[in-house]
Amino acid sequence: MPDAVPAWLSDAHARCLLPPPAEPSAAGGAIDALVEGPVGDRCYEAHPTVREDGTVVWWLIDDTDHRLAREALRIERERTAFLAQASNLLLSSLNLERCMDVTAQMAAEHLADAALVISPAHGHDLPIVSCLRGGTPVSSRVTALAEDVPGLAEALQGFPPVPSRWIDPANAPPWLIPDGFGVVGSIVITPLPGHGIPAGALVLLRRAGGDGFSEEEEVFARLFAARAGAAMSAARLYAEQASISETLMRDLLPPFLHQVSGVEYAGGYRASRDHERIGGDFYDVHPAAVEGDASLVVLGDVCGKGLEAAVMTGKIRNTLHALLPMADDHQRMLNLLNTALLSTHNARFATMVLASAVREGSAVKLRLTSAGHPAPLIVRGNGTVEESATQGTLVGALPTVTAETAEVTLAPGETCVLYTDGITEARGGPLGDAMFGETRLQRVLAECAGMSAEVVVERVQMLASEWVGTGAHDDMAVVVITAPKTNHLSAVDGHTRGRFTA
Repeated sequence: MPDAVPAWLSDAHARCLLPPPAEPSAAGGAIDALVEGPVGDRCYEAHPTVREDGTVVWWLIDDTDHRLAREALRIERERTAFLAQASNLLLSSLNLERCMDVTAQMAAEHLADAALVISPAHGHDLPIVSCLRGGTPVSSRVTALAEDVPGLAEALQGFPPVPSRWIDPANAPPWLIPDGFGVVGSIVITPLPGHGIPAGALVLLRRAGGDGFSEEEEVFARLFAARAGAAMSAARLYAEQASISETLMRDLLPPFLHQVSGVEYAGGYRASRDHERIGGDFYDVHPAAVEGDASLVVLGDVCGKGLEAAVMTGKIRNTLHALLPMADDHQRMLNLLNTALLSTHNARFATMVLASAVREGSAVKLRLTSAGHPAPLIVRGNGTVEESATQGTLVGALPTVTAETAEVTLAPGETCVLYTDGITEARGGPLGDAMFGETRLQRVLAECAGMSAEVVVERVQMLASEWVGTGAHDDMAVVVITAPKTNHLSAVDGHTRGRFTA
């Protein structure tokens, strides 16, 4: 038998001829008669039949096709699981550097001995992330030409990959081989498809002396590259859009307010949605071009909310900025702004209030003009809250705007509060459906008598936010104009109240 059949079948035959043990062993009893093994390039199952005279007849079944099918199914399941894992990791982040690192590391662990992810050239540099199997990704920039590597320039342009057998590893430039890799035996270069434009190229390396890339492995590498390229392209697109949005939003965000020409200003804004930074409410303070002239304060509320309303606020703010040379004539500014809004193709209107403020001695002189907006509130030093006598029609809806201007004087420590209806109409409270209301706002402001502008803003914002809680609300904006207190000098004896100086 050893000379006539393969060793695995000869050994199985010898075991079958042994007498059965008296007692089955604790390990499981008699040896299973079915055995498997190769015969040439085929695989067989061998089944014994023991005859009455003690001889053994073996009948063999060719199991090669079944074995190949099972192996192919196992490989396909592993590859499917790998692609699913890759998709989860790649899509879990919109950071381009993170996507490149994950791509290089997963490709090195599962597809090759080393992997490189190469982005399209920035000037004369190629951004590269390389990774050895079992290592960590390394980012670098190489001053080189993609044309130095056959197929790389085409892959970076999104052309189909060339077969690995067409690429001579001996011609690979040194910058393509990671440190400590050794001699390259096989190279695969495949594009990383993106959304509209290629996201880069994936380079797979295997060491000399090992197996080269099979045709099936190259196809699978392209499947992986398609997922990686889509994730990288999405991350790059997100980064570009975020940069554009940040640039555009920078001019739409409310400005930081401070003291201008002896008048104290403070402002606060909260968008209708917590994940947004801009909306339909806006405010600005435009310092006077000439020292001693009045500064212009604008607070407005555009119909609607979100990005569309924010774009409209940007148009209004730019228009008002262009009209600053006539800031001393509120009625004319409102009429010109109204004409500009009516001439645009939009169905949005706005309410706003204009305030001209100038320091005169220790007091602050105000001229207040409301265009369909809640009238500003004046907080006196004794805690009395007054509503300014100004009213008017909204802007961008009617052919003309009519408005009345009120003149107010703020003594040191007194305050004028401009606000949008998002504060007074905020619903919340114990039952969740009561409006904050003007009465409650005036009561809050009465408690803020003598406080600085910044403290008043913080107080109003805090109480309004507590009132709405987690409920829905409109955009909320508030601007406070305060006549600064004069400097307080302590009395010499330390007991009297001392005095204020201009």
